[in-house]
Amino acid sequence: MRFTKLPRSIRQLGTHVLAIILGVALTFSSLRVLPSQAEPAPSAVNPENTPELIAQRQSPAVAAVGNSSFVTAAVNRVGPAVVRLDTERTITRRVDPFFDDPVFRRFFGDSSQGQVPSEQLRGLGSGFIIDKSGLILTNAHVVDKADRVTVRLKDGRTFDGKVQGIDEVTDLAVVKINAGNNLPVAPLGVSSNVQVGDWAIAVGNPLGFDNTVTLGIVSTLKRSSAQVGITDKRLDFIQTDAAINPGNSGGPLLNDKGEVIGINTAIRTDAMGIGFAIPIDKAKAIAAQLQKDGKVAHPYLGVQMVTLTPDLAKQNNTDPNSAFTIPEVSGVLVMRVIPNSPAASAGIRRGDVIVQIDGQAIATAEQLQNVVENSRLGQVLQVKVQRGNQVQQLSIRTAELQNAS
Repeated sequence: MRFTKLPRSIRQLGTHVLAIILGVALTFSSLRVLPSQAEPAPSAVNPENTPELIAQRQSPAVAAVGNSSFVTAAVNRVGPAVVRLDTERTITRRVDPFFDDPVFRRFFGDSSQGQVPSEQLRGLGSGFIIDKSGLILTNAHVVDKADRVTVRLKDGRTFDGKVQGIDEVTDLAVVKINAGNNLPVAPLGVSSNVQVGDWAIAVGNPLGFDNTVTLGIVSTLKRSSAQVGITDKRLDFIQTDAAINPGNSGGPLLNDKGEVIGINTAIRTDAMGIGFAIPIDKAKAIAAQLQKDGKVAHPYLGVQMVTLTPDLAKQNNTDPNSAFTIPEVSGVLVMRVIPNSPAASAGIRRGDVIVQIDGQAIATAEQLQNVVENSRLGQVLQVKVQRGNQVQQLSIRTAELQNAS
């Protein structure tokens, strides 16, 4: 009864103090109940709970890949089929006219005549076995013009390789070794199923470091060779951020199942973390033709071209230093016509804008290139061009491209 008669302010103060004491007591009791995640007491560790404690301390990268690494499984599946290619090429230097001078021969004798200076060039690349008989798929630029190709397997064995076929346009080549009929084979996937964000595993021999593996993702699809800066190729690349370095060329790009989805082929020296691979679907078709015929026939028109938009055309036409006026339309601008080409024979001119082929609207240079690549040799294409203010309808018969350059 005396407590209730105390002043109201003192009663409120007592209530607050009691609440604080109860809160502190509850906090300490909860700390005793909950285990410390940072440093659990040794006596509290249960062997059955050890994996859970380890999982709590995993880095984000390990958590993403998982304890049983799919990368390890993929590499174990394909690794034995990945090979190293060492190439040798002898080049002859041009003889200085000084050596043919009679005065030179008078001082040094005629023995100097007929001596042609030469130089030995060595190269390094990667490849992978696609058939138990010893067929190897790689890049054309790895083995092109090589006098000798030495193939080194992962188990250390080496064999002389014979180049069965090269296609410069798609940068693909097939090499054959005689090593029996029971070689490990890389499983080929389907690149048309690949999506941006999928895992990408690059395997090869970069910078001479054998059996190197890097991990990344597919960063984009259908990156044209023109966009990459390789104008003499006809390819749509898989772009990846998996590290690709010199020596990786020709090696496989894998998915998370250990299937080959691409062939590592190009890097950009002015960009970090960007590499490019030829889709395996394209490589399968080219490899089959190379095995059969040793080459691949590519139709062509014979023009150098760029994509044109109305805005680009307007900028050109308002420039007082412009060489010529071009139609302000969407299409493909012809920058140059190759002499004696199908386009030249059909009457295509510099400054023409190709806007349609066989009734199909053409908006980009890549689209035109794909239409021509998918046509048949000798096929007549109906090409509509805008020439100044007039529209011309021309017929162009495709011919075989003889040289990629």
